[in-house]
Amino acid sequence: MAVVTADLHPTRLFSRWLTPIAILAGAYLLVPFIGSTYLFEAILLPFLALSLAGVGLNLLTGYAGQVSLGSAAFMAVGAFAAYNFNLRIDGLPLIVSILLAGLVAAAIGIIFGLPSLRLKGFYLAVSTLAAQFFVQWALTKFSWFSNDSASGVIDAPPLTLAGVEFTGPAGRYLFSLTIVVVLTFLAHRLTTSQTGRNFIAVRDNEIAARIIGVPVLKTKLLAFAISSFIIAVAGALWAFSYLRTVEPAGFNLDRSFQILFIIIIGGVASTRGAFLGAALIVVFPLVLSRLGSLLLGDVFDSGVLDMSQRIVLGALIILFLILEPDGLSSLWSKIRMRLGSPIGRLA
Repeated sequence: MAVVTADLHPTRLFSRWLTPIAILAGAYLLVPFIGSTYLFEAILLPFLALSLAGVGLNLLTGYAGQVSLGSAAFMAVGAFAAYNFNLRIDGLPLIVSILLAGLVAAAIGIIFGLPSLRLKGFYLAVSTLAAQFFVQWALTKFSWFSNDSASGVIDAPPLTLAGVEFTGPAGRYLFSLTIVVVLTFLAHRLTTSQTGRNFIAVRDNEIAARIIGVPVLKTKLLAFAISSFIIAVAGALWAFSYLRTVEPAGFNLDRSFQILFIIIIGGVASTRGAFLGAALIVVFPLVLSRLGSLLLGDVFDSGVLDMSQRIVLGALIILFLILEPDGLSSLWSKIRMRLGSPIGRLA
């Protein structure tokens, strides 16, 4: 007799996708018309790029269990490779340049993922720093990557997608939003596929995974490749949609830690957690700046803001690790259950 699980019930399926559909409807149909330049430039554009980077790192660390501290390096690869593909190949659509840059990052990710075949945990995390330092050194040493710019700064090309040019803050927001939605959906589908289950099996117990037939080595390298691809696209969005110009120093170790903090605060092994963590990381400094200026006035300058941000953010991470190790995603689920909300969730 066939068994139909509760998750396949039409009502549950509708409930599960209700919130994402409503959010996307508002993001596409409402925000571009009511959003201010400040909202796009200071909040939404960095939020989208960092969220996508968080999704990529979460596949590697949250689902596959491979710790990495080199995320910013792959963001840099995405930005500079897309810039060069677009610059040096006439007539190549920008979206193709970005996808090719993602493939370049995936190949580099596989190379720097090779130590994962022997190393685990802290030792693997330290080995991934090699990618961070090597990429920054290469981009700084060889001016060819920045089209012989003395400062190493590159400027964004016009943003086009399917023949449509996206100009202005709202246009750049829609360009980023479309790419983030597509890649996030594909990443979510991946986590529910056999490949995603292989990731989880390797994360939980490599020996048991090998016994049941999971190709552990292939699975690890695939996780590095897919994660690097997504993070590289996020780097291209960071450079082209948000900053409109970037230099190698913009993808330093602090950026790698920022992405790691995003998945810790938002929740590892959670697609939604990457967006919640990125929202907090982006909005938190703005709120802290306004609050500090209100309470302390001119005493609360940029130096005090930076130090205060590091202290408070560090304290928040410690609190989350102690009180809610599954992050904001788990906290949101608990609140939703207590309120009896029927709203479904995405991963």
